[in-house]
Amino acid sequence: MLDCREVEAGISFKVRLQPRASKNEITGLQGDALKVRLTSPPVDGEANQACREFFAELLNKARSAVKITAGHKSRNKTLEVEGISKTDFLSVVGKFF
Repeated sequence: MLDCREVEAGISFKVRLQPRASKNEITGLQGDALKVRLTSPPVDGEANQACREFFAELLNKARSAVKITAGHKSRNKTLEVEGISKTDFLSVVGKFF
């Protein structure tokens, strides 16, 4: 089950990144985190930037509304998205798992 929580500004959820993939996509769940494949390499914060851009586009939010709150140097990250409810988030990403 995806660990998604409502916070003051929006929602918080866990992500497991796989960098250097053939395309950007959500491939399902890994434990309580969304498993996300990204084309960018894990160098100089490129994967973090790509992760923020991927979720901003997916959720139709500004890139500034998506923040990485934990795991900046890890494949396991916690993201926070402002201005979205848990229900709306799950309706968008729920089709991937």
